[in-house]
Amino acid sequence: MTAHLVDHDIVPHSEVPGVIYEKRPAKRADGSIVDGLYNAWIWLDNPKQYNSYTTDMVKGVIRGFRTASNARDVVAVVFTGVGDKAFCTGGNTKEYAEYYAGNPQEYRQYMRLFNDMVSAILGCDKPVIARVNGMRIGGGQEIGMACDFTVAQDLAKFGQAGPKHGSAAIGGATDFLPLMVGCERAMESGTLCEPWSAHKAYRLGVALDIVPALKVDGKFVPNPLVETQRYLDEFGKIVHGEPLTGEALKKGKETMARGQVDLSLLDQKIEALCTKLMTTFPECLTKSFEELRKPKLDAWNRNKENSRAWLALNMMAEARTGFRAFNEGPRDDREIDFVELRLRLAKGEGWTEAMIEDLIPKAKSA
Repeated sequence: MTAHLVDHDIVPHSEVPGVIYEKRPAKRADGSIVDGLYNAWIWLDNPKQYNSYTTDMVKGVIRGFRTASNARDVVAVVFTGVGDKAFCTGGNTKEYAEYYAGNPQEYRQYMRLFNDMVSAILGCDKPVIARVNGMRIGGGQEIGMACDFTVAQDLAKFGQAGPKHGSAAIGGATDFLPLMVGCERAMESGTLCEPWSAHKAYRLGVALDIVPALKVDGKFVPNPLVETQRYLDEFGKIVHGEPLTGEALKKGKETMARGQVDLSLLDQKIEALCTKLMTTFPECLTKSFEELRKPKLDAWNRNKENSRAWLALNMMAEARTGFRAFNEGPRDDREIDFVELRLRLAKGEGWTEAMIEDLIPKAKSA
């Protein structure tokens, strides 16, 4: 006789536009379906805006992780994005620029939700796998690093964008990156904002595994735009996963143009990892994850509240300018003139509407 099971969800699960929650049957190593066990897939569904998350989508992700955490028949959670261009590029810049810019009190409340989203990932009772189907940038990199595992297609890029667009990577990156890649590489990513290839992310330990996604003439080939073979350069430095240049880059682009993106190998890797997780004692697995997450949790919980306050106040100055520039600037010019800003600040000029308007790039007249 089956005992009556208590419902531990705060509210019944319901769909939120921009977030898809689904349960897919778990599979044994031979590919056969396990009747009654599932993996929960949480999808960011905003591909037209590179799966950037709106306020409502953040609520949907929190709800999805809470539901998956409580589901007795769920083995693991797969967190991903729709399409093959982006896992997630962070907060929705249009919403930031048009609603939150200049409204620190509103952004402070938004950041409460963002913090709860990161905490929902870190506190999930099930292992969480980031299925990186495309670029993982900014806040997308932060929520991705909150996951327990990352498996990526090798055309993806990883990185931060804060200081280029008026923010700082204090939604998790400054907490997680030093733990994962060391202080120097964390500094590189968090300040220079130069994206890493999936191959470099794998080499540095940000990804558990990567797989080819480009199919040319019916065969998978490694990312043709980056160096995928290890070798020593003229300075004796190991080169692997760095962007190609010159003639090699030209040939790489030609290969890209001939190919098609196919994420079937990525999905095979994800399924195989879910199967490995299923063949463990569930409570021992959960306890292991709880212990192994502690370095991330300790750093995150120390900093998340003062980070929220700073990010809110920053909406009156640099964030207000950077997000508007990205939203309003022409497609090929979405960054302000940083030299001009520094010169004006050095002369003692304060943040005014006039200065902000001057700094935002404008479309060139015909």
